[in-house]
Amino acid sequence: MPDVKDKFLNAVEQMPAFPKSVHLVLKLSNDINCSQKELVEVIKKDPVFTLKILRLANSPYFGLSREITSINHASVYLGLNTLKNMALGLAAVGTMPKSNKAGLDMGAFWLHSLAVAAATRMLGTMLGVSRDEAADYFAAGLLHDIGKVVFALSMPKEFAQVARQLAENHSILGIEEMAVVGVSHAEIGAMLAEKWNLPLDLIDAISRHHSPTVGEPSQLVDCVFAADQISKKLAFGSAGDYNIQPLPRSIQDRFSLDLEGLIAELPNLDEEVENARIFIKLGEAD
Repeated sequence: MPDVKDKFLNAVEQMPAFPKSVHLVLKLSNDINCSQKELVEVIKKDPVFTLKILRLANSPYFGLSREITSINHASVYLGLNTLKNMALGLAAVGTMPKSNKAGLDMGAFWLHSLAVAAATRMLGTMLGVSRDEAADYFAAGLLHDIGKVVFALSMPKEFAQVARQLAENHSILGIEEMAVVGVSHAEIGAMLAEKWNLPLDLIDAISRHHSPTVGEPSQLVDCVFAADQISKKLAFGSAGDYNIQPLPRSIQDRFSLDLEGLIAELPNLDEEVENARIFIKLGEAD
């Protein structure tokens, strides 16, 4: 359905852009020659954004033992990659409208997204990723369902129809989306991620978060997929999809655990999600 894809491409183009400072942070952080000083200077030029970064850095989410008093300190103690993902998370939350005509509950949506973000980060840590790299995992989890918001805003009637059919048929979301509009929210989300010039591995995670066995094996994609099922199983918020998919054998092999086993390994997930709520609070604040 080329016309439908064109409509979604247009809808993606109509989505608000990131603040200039965030756009520059993402651009600089993708440059291997970018210096710490350059990134810090970009953030410091935006006083409101600087304040949000410092409040986030000093929140229980990071649990640092000393107070961070400047962006310079934050860059030293947290690392440039973590700073980049803090900027990305805050900007994404702030960019998304707080309401829509499709009936997508944004409070429940963000709670689900936060739970997936926290669980993805925890799963990555279980597999040995560094704290700095774990920030990429959090960002991928936070943004995995972002295509649903574009869908809800651009085609509210069709979005509501998908929700009704999903409830009536107890089927899989992607199947109902393809039946109604011919495009999945994962594909729409990847379009938006490309518009925002996000890193390729993040675009890939958004695109394949329901189809981890399609394409090249990816630890990040596997973690997002597993975290999504964990969050649905534990009923953290809702993004309109309650179908819990079994973990493919390849993901079970990666962790040497099934879904129940993974849940047992994340006893602090409640606390992590609660601490991560500050992303929503700060992101939505003007």
